[in-house]
Amino acid sequence: MTEDPKAAGARPETRVRIGQGVQGRRELVVKALWIAVWLVFLGSPIRDLTGGRHTTAGAVAGAAGLTVFVGVYLTLVFRQLGAPFAPRTVALLLGTLLVLAPALTYGLGTQWSTLFVYLSVACGATLPLRLANWAIPGSAVLMYLVGLHWGVYTVDDDMLMVVLIGFAMVGVGQLVRTTVELRKARATVAQLAANEERLRLARDLHDLLGHSLSLITLKSELAGRMLPDHPDKAAQQIGDIEQVSRQALVDVREAVTGYRRPRLAVELAGTQVALTAAGVAAELPPEPDLSGVPEEAESALAWALREAVTNVVRHSGADRCAVRLTHHQTLAGPMLELAVEDNGSGVGTGGFGNGLTGLTERLQKAGGTLEAARVKHGFRLVARVPVAPAGDVGSGA
Repeated sequence: MTEDPKAAGARPETRVRIGQGVQGRRELVVKALWIAVWLVFLGSPIRDLTGGRHTTAGAVAGAAGLTVFVGVYLTLVFRQLGAPFAPRTVALLLGTLLVLAPALTYGLGTQWSTLFVYLSVACGATLPLRLANWAIPGSAVLMYLVGLHWGVYTVDDDMLMVVLIGFAMVGVGQLVRTTVELRKARATVAQLAANEERLRLARDLHDLLGHSLSLITLKSELAGRMLPDHPDKAAQQIGDIEQVSRQALVDVREAVTGYRRPRLAVELAGTQVALTAAGVAAELPPEPDLSGVPEEAESALAWALREAVTNVVRHSGADRCAVRLTHHQTLAGPMLELAVEDNGSGVGTGGFGNGLTGLTERLQKAGGTLEAARVKHGFRLVARVPVAPAGDVGSGA
């Protein structure tokens, strides 16, 4: 269960966390009171001690035994509801209760039989379910056997209470363990979300900087070649470099904040600039028809176009690149297909590196697919995303 952070900041925390160690005085008091309520069953042994029925030695021994019993019980149950003991420690403490409860009842009288209630509760709270299913009825049987020493031969309400309260504590123990598991699962989900966010940022930075830095490098080389004979054209290239650099800075900032969703039309315009600067003849579609295309799917195609063009500029050595956008009707429903094909060698693009791997993940999130492979005269990348059904589905090229 989560809570609005604003509401949490407006008032103090009022919940007691189950299955966690005590943090703060308030939690200590609440948990202590919750456990102390069940000490009401000690009324019978205490009245027996103060009633003058026993010798001084018997009363002292009974008081000492009761003190140890209560101390062990509180320690065991209190820790089990927060940070549990190791199994060996639990077995030692339970063994202490198992010895004291029948010993005190056998030596001092049936008024002490209520100690078996605490023995049953401790078994239900600390033992695994399979063992608790045997230990709780076993506590009632042991209570009955000790009662035979005092002439009690019937199954009374006290024995029934031992069984019922013990199994009720099993339910509480299961609740505590489930809460602990849910808390661990929530921490795991938070960690996975953080990892996914880091992966998203890595993909965005790779795609953004790879494209922008490639364009800056190309224009810088052009400006260097133009500078001696055509300083005016070199100045124009330097101006373009400044504009690309500023846009790259804006894109990186938006990617870090998680708000950037590239648009396909913008990427097509950027593709024209990048291919022209690299001396690659570009064949691009007109204004794309994006009716029925979800925003996430359009964003994935825009990233695919950017990655494909970056590979063409940086690795392929191509002098021609064709980009096509086509609507298709498939068995899975209408799809929008982006195809980028060049006539280069495809060097560096034959395998799925960081860029294509990240691109595959983007498309899968949008319900799409990616194909990238060498063809007879170059390299071809095809990205497909689903499109909402429409009355008239045609070509977007």
